[in-house]
Amino acid sequence: MAVSRGNPYKPDRNESKPRGIYRSRRASRQRRPRQTQDINPPSSSPSPRRLRPVQLRAVEPNSSNQNRPKPIPLNRSNRHLSEPSIYPNLKLPKLRTINGIPIRETPLGNRSRNYRPPAATPLSQPLNPRRDNNSRRQTRRSTVPTQSEAKPKRQSPRSQPTQTRKSRRSRRSQKRGGIWIHIIRLLILGVGIGAIAGTLLSVLDPTSKMSMRSSEAAQENPQESPTNQNITPALPLRQEISPLKAQVQTLVAKNPKLQPGVFVVDLDTGAYLDWESHSIFPAASTIKVPILVAFFQEVDAGKIRLDEPLTMEPEMIAKGSGDMQYQKPGTQYSALEVATKMITISDNTATNMIIHRLGGIQAVNQRFISWGLTATAINNPLPDLEGTNTTNARDMANLLYKVNQGELLSLRSRDRLLDIMQRTVNNSLIPQGLGAGATVAHKTGDIGSVLGDVGIVDMPTGKRYLIVTLVKRSHNDGNASELIRNLSRTVYDYFNKPTATPTLNSMPISTPAMVVSGLLIGLQGTIL
Repeated sequence: MAVSRGNPYKPDRNESKPRGIYRSRRASRQRRPRQTQDINPPSSSPSPRRLRPVQLRAVEPNSSNQNRPKPIPLNRSNRHLSEPSIYPNLKLPKLRTINGIPIRETPLGNRSRNYRPPAATPLSQPLNPRRDNNSRRQTRRSTVPTQSEAKPKRQSPRSQPTQTRKSRRSRRSQKRGGIWIHIIRLLILGVGIGAIAGTLLSVLDPTSKMSMRSSEAAQENPQESPTNQNITPALPLRQEISPLKAQVQTLVAKNPKLQPGVFVVDLDTGAYLDWESHSIFPAASTIKVPILVAFFQEVDAGKIRLDEPLTMEPEMIAKGSGDMQYQKPGTQYSALEVATKMITISDNTATNMIIHRLGGIQAVNQRFISWGLTATAINNPLPDLEGTNTTNARDMANLLYKVNQGELLSLRSRDRLLDIMQRTVNNSLIPQGLGAGATVAHKTGDIGSVLGDVGIVDMPTGKRYLIVTLVKRSHNDGNASELIRNLSRTVYDYFNKPTATPTLNSMPISTPAMVVSGLLIGLQGTIL
């Protein structure tokens, strides 16, 4: 008769339950094998647990299934039971043993692709004791260090102490700041050396102080025709000279009966003075300046030769200034001689001969328009005592500026034109206000209603400026000539002062570089 008995390994309720030994697969791989003990200890050794008494009952072997005791279902707590004689219908899992010690295996369903079977670990305790998570972690750390714990982990910046992180950041910022300071010092040193080198070169090589406009004009080719010219429409003015304008206003206030139009331009800096420059005036003999420019344009184009003979026709003879009117009609002169008399002695007959050679009044006026002159026009041959030929101060200043810059003429023709204008006989206006050593290339105009003088002044200091003065007056009022002389003297004295507007020729080229280097040196001292 078979005897049924209870679970001999189930502890008493009064005793504490043993903790399980199940862990994760990673922990089971990394833990070291513990000393194991046999599940079925020998009979000589004392039983580690007190067994609960069970009640035995007899069962007939051939009894029906109703009298047979029901099999105990297999679970984690009774998996160790392996007596088929008592439970014939119970299927227990087979345990792999090493030296008689059962070994736990990992189920196949939980294995990953990179799974490696763990080393055989003998069971030293029942298979499913319950353990607290905290005690399990403490046991793992105290017994066997894992592979990840064997190597010291690098702490993240957040886990480091705050003081350590701050010290490291401060050291990094100091290193970066030091690198930038060195770079800025090198840049400042390079700029300073370049400025000093430029200063020395400008001092040792005076030719570097030459005006840039001469080199630009030298590269220009002679103009062939006015239609092919690319001419700037206006003067490149910079800033008006306020102190000089106040002085001119004082002079004009002393002569209320006169109506002046004044325009002054510093050719080196672009500073200017404008006083009623847009007012239209009778041109008088100042109209001969644009006619002379047109003549030399035709010379540059090869249409007129300087030694070409020009015949004085009867209809060209004009009264007024000049001595050619006293010569017989049909007298021949060279083209250069006629142009020279037109300016130096303001010969009206010579002016009419040049206009005729240029193609007539309409052709000359068309050329004026191509230059950008808006108020300058010839309406009648000379002498124009009624003042029908017109111009204004800005047109004349614009024309003189273009001539000086070499925009209208070749350098050779420009120099010849300025030489002719320097030989003007009448020096009673602008030249009277200049100091000793100054030269002027100018042309006067004088009729009963207007008096004027236009020219380019070269000072002994090397400064060059252009001045245009036109004054409307009552018939032959002598105060107009006095006003022009005073205006010329005021302008000359202003530019002759050491505090006047600096020029490119008088100002050393190295001055801006020296200023920049001084600022950079100061900045370097501040950084250091």
